[in-house]
Amino acid sequence: MTKPRILIIEDEKLIRWSLRQRFEDEGYIVVEAATGLLGLEKIETTVFDLVMLDNKLPGMSGLDVLRHVRAADEDIVILMMTAYSNVEDAVEAMRLGAFDYIRKPFKVDALMLTVAKALETTRLKREVRDFRAQMQRQYGFDRILGQCPPMKRLFEMIRDVADSGASTIFLRGESGTGKDLVAKAIHYNSDRANRPFMNITCTALSETLLETELFGHERGAFTDAHQQKKGLLELADNGTVFLDEVGDMPPALQAKLLRFLEEKTFRRVGGVKDIEVDVRIIAATNRDIESFVAAGDFREDLYYRLNIIPIQLPPLRERGDDIRIIAEYYVDLFAKEFRRGPRQMSDEAVNKLTSHYWPGNVRELRNTIERAVLFCKTDVVGTDDLVVGGSPHVKLLNLTHIPAEGVSLQEIEENLVRRALAQTNNNQTKAAKLLHLSRDQLRYRMERYGLL
Repeated sequence: MTKPRILIIEDEKLIRWSLRQRFEDEGYIVVEAATGLLGLEKIETTVFDLVMLDNKLPGMSGLDVLRHVRAADEDIVILMMTAYSNVEDAVEAMRLGAFDYIRKPFKVDALMLTVAKALETTRLKREVRDFRAQMQRQYGFDRILGQCPPMKRLFEMIRDVADSGASTIFLRGESGTGKDLVAKAIHYNSDRANRPFMNITCTALSETLLETELFGHERGAFTDAHQQKKGLLELADNGTVFLDEVGDMPPALQAKLLRFLEEKTFRRVGGVKDIEVDVRIIAATNRDIESFVAAGDFREDLYYRLNIIPIQLPPLRERGDDIRIIAEYYVDLFAKEFRRGPRQMSDEAVNKLTSHYWPGNVRELRNTIERAVLFCKTDVVGTDDLVVGGSPHVKLLNLTHIPAEGVSLQEIEENLVRRALAQTNNNQTKAAKLLHLSRDQLRYRMERYGLL
């Protein structure tokens, strides 16, 4: 374990010596500076866990040094020292971000306790910083794979949203398109990244449990409420709450969520006091929410409140060559995970993947590649290694009779056009050839289905 490193900025040599002796006895590494200017030079070249800073220094005062240090590094922990009782200086030091303000002569035991607390603060700050860096690497925009035009537009939009002060974002897309990944990318690339990211699936809990998870409850609010519980909205103050499958939220909770979005306040279950928090809400659904609104199953006012910044995630079948890019990424990932050595896909395997409808989108593709790499016996993933489900739209072409419930010819045609474009990476000439159409005939159908 690395020993804590402490910088002592103090003009009195005897005090520096005595502090050095005590700190080195505790196993700390100590660096000394007799002036504020020398101290700043040390800070520029060395990372310190704690700075002991005297207020009265020759030339530059301790407060001036503190201002320079805080401007350069807001996370550095500083203990101010003084032999004079000056309330104004103490207040100013704390305002500028000093951890504490201690008077000379020191009571050694009390000083060491304060130093230990300051070093613990440094450790926690670095853990938070490292965690944020890890999350930004894990959920950076570059971790969302895709080069097709719809994905490029998506990247641009979520970058703008992450940097904005938008408090409500609505993610729309089929199951498996990566709404949770986009939500985390928005959070961990925003100024809320140091605060919590809380997520909950609105279909996973009963109405009562969902309400207490979101809003919390007071002691005695119901039979098993033996103690107060804070909800996700309260725990995520200054952070983000991700409401997945919000379209399935019960009507009573829809009303409470609407009140929170409009007033930024809520009450715990059984509570009488309003609690105010600053939380970004990212809601998501794979439902046709407009039909839910029309049927009266989802509040119209909540829909409009959520839909201020709608972000549509494209289905995988409309992403052209992204299917190959994502598949190759997962082939490399699972080859390393399963210790299989380098793997690649045959051209026939790629064609099989790009021809599939992918109703489960990226999630389905990931599962398909994981299984293929696990059971592949050679260094090339072939068509026999890929187990993909059939598309219901393709199966319709092979039926010898029309089912009793009927079929939509227009839907079949639209999906075939979409699949042909996806398979050819939006090359209209090649897509038209696959469908035995002229390019003009294909463009007519693309315009008809809003694909131009």
